[in-house]
Amino acid sequence: MRHLVFKGPGELEWQETADPRLSGPRDALVRPIAVARCDLDPAIALGLYPMKPSFAMGHEMVGEIVELGDEVSGFDIGQRVIVPFQASCGECAPCLRGHSNACSAVASGTAFGLGPHGGLDLGGALADLVRVPFADHMLLALPDALDAIVAAGISDNVSDGYRCVAEPLRAIPGAPVLVVGGLAPSVGLYAVSCGIALGSERVVYVDYDHDRLQLATALGAHVIEAPLDRLVDALGDERFPITVDACVLDPGRDLALFATAPCGTCTSVSGGVSPRSALPLQSMYLKGIRYEVSRVHARATAPAVLDLVASGRLNPGAIITKVVSFDDAPEAMVEPAVKIVFVP
Repeated sequence: MRHLVFKGPGELEWQETADPRLSGPRDALVRPIAVARCDLDPAIALGLYPMKPSFAMGHEMVGEIVELGDEVSGFDIGQRVIVPFQASCGECAPCLRGHSNACSAVASGTAFGLGPHGGLDLGGALADLVRVPFADHMLLALPDALDAIVAAGISDNVSDGYRCVAEPLRAIPGAPVLVVGGLAPSVGLYAVSCGIALGSERVVYVDYDHDRLQLATALGAHVIEAPLDRLVDALGDERFPITVDACVLDPGRDLALFATAPCGTCTSVSGGVSPRSALPLQSMYLKGIRYEVSRVHARATAPAVLDLVASGRLNPGAIITKVVSFDDAPEAMVEPAVKIVFVP
């Protein structure tokens, strides 16, 4: 089979490799039929997010089941499934608590499309075939009525946007939400969509990029455009009980924290672009801010997101800006688009 390999900054190449095989009774083989470009993928491809080459890319996928291990029940050959990007067993204590990002059965960080990031390389979704471990737990059946292209991002970025606002809105139903957009472009816009779908009375989106601001407007957000170096001044005295930092850069995080109301919640979708970042801890302490920075627990979060999409309340397809064939993936991986989906 072929898979798309990251060979180094600016070097992506389709290569031939041996077909994966079932290695245990809980495995499945899945043929990817729609692979969304994660917000992190262009940074990896360009060398802006340092990753040691070489490895196969792609981790937001919907696929079709080709083969099932003996202990995988409830699924059929030919069935379409969502494959959450992080490996998790569904049986260990962290998984049972809903912390599927911290599954104790695999090395921390084990995921599709990120190489041996956690010590185990699962291969990438931009491939003819993928082996899915713990498939009886990992796979999520895709309803017949849902488009695979629309659903592909549920395995990561859509779920990431959802978790930024879902729990805070359960605690304060209808609360206004601030999303600061930037280098996690689709996650920020998915947070906007999810905030509206979950009943926020007002979602405000701040960004320095005109195209993303247009998409946020179409989603129903109140938008504010501000230069990156003046983001912190964009809101004046307005404060929000729920804020989301999808900017990744320091000015965006600073705005999100500054605009969080006393005893509010600020969620960051990234650890930033440097190993260490400064936080205004004294101010956060005095205001009583809850600050969360973490990768999404994809397998634990995706079912609720899928239900929201299946109900028609959330449409991830609204921000898909381009659908591209697998053949064109090496060039499209670094295009300046908000959300790209690759199809065979």
